[in-house]
Amino acid sequence: MSRSAFLFPGQGAQSVGMAAETASEVPAAKALFDRASEQLGYDLLRLCVEGPDDQLDATVNSQPALYVASLAALERLKRDDPNAVDSCVATAGLSLGEYTALAFAGALSFEDGLRVVAERGAAMQQAAEASPSGMVSVLGLEVAQVEALCEECRGDDTLRVANLLCPGNTVVSGSTAACERIAERAEAAGAIKVVPLAVAGAFHTPLMQEAVERLAAVLGQVELREPRVPVVSNVDSAPHTDPGVLRELLVKQVVSPVRWEDSVRLLMRKEAEGGLGVEKFYEIGPGRVLRGLLKRIDRKSPCEGVE
Repeated sequence: MSRSAFLFPGQGAQSVGMAAETASEVPAAKALFDRASEQLGYDLLRLCVEGPDDQLDATVNSQPALYVASLAALERLKRDDPNAVDSCVATAGLSLGEYTALAFAGALSFEDGLRVVAERGAAMQQAAEASPSGMVSVLGLEVAQVEALCEECRGDDTLRVANLLCPGNTVVSGSTAACERIAERAEAAGAIKVVPLAVAGAFHTPLMQEAVERLAAVLGQVELREPRVPVVSNVDSAPHTDPGVLRELLVKQVVSPVRWEDSVRLLMRKEAEGGLGVEKFYEIGPGRVLRGLLKRIDRKSPCEGVE
């Protein structure tokens, strides 16, 4: 049996209509939405299936929606291929997806994970509204080039690398003015494409510091257990099983860069070389973002999508 890793998507993977088929065909998936709706106080499945887009895309809603939709997709995989779960030796999630990974691994209960994710989304939304900011994807430049552009375009504003996703795909976050400056300068510097992202604010930068206290408070109120498989952290791209360390890293994650490429390479690296020896990946949840990134990191690594 191939050693596999489960990958869970982050904010931006949501789309109206997601989870409709799974919820109608897999009773265990529908049950998750029912439990979530009761806890949140609104019909989460209806929001996922019917939208509207602007409400689903709001950070306060998209984070719990993706968390539940991804775990619902996991229930489909359990039904269709029970052996897949047995083959999983590690897990990781992109930003928000790290909470889904922790829930899958048994470190967080479904309800506690939802509680934390809902508070995280609300806190990040509030922090974003307090300061006009955004994120920009810079395609076709090396990380060092993007970091140099941040230095050049920052001025008195906030601007820094936020997501290191794959070769040639680096996301920067910062104040609106600084994002506009780097978007213009990056094209002149040879970027293939510059894409402003449809997010509420400058995630994974100090502009999210306001959300840190709220997140730390709610994380302190839930039980975090030792996961049954290692969870690779976005913050340091290393595998972790210690609940105390995981709690600290989740708080740091809000204001720290997401080291996704390094995380995937750690998963793929042979055990003899200090890696986890993963031979196959599953992207579990809405969208195809993680499969696309994996192809840019290593075209030969197979990845099965479970939406």
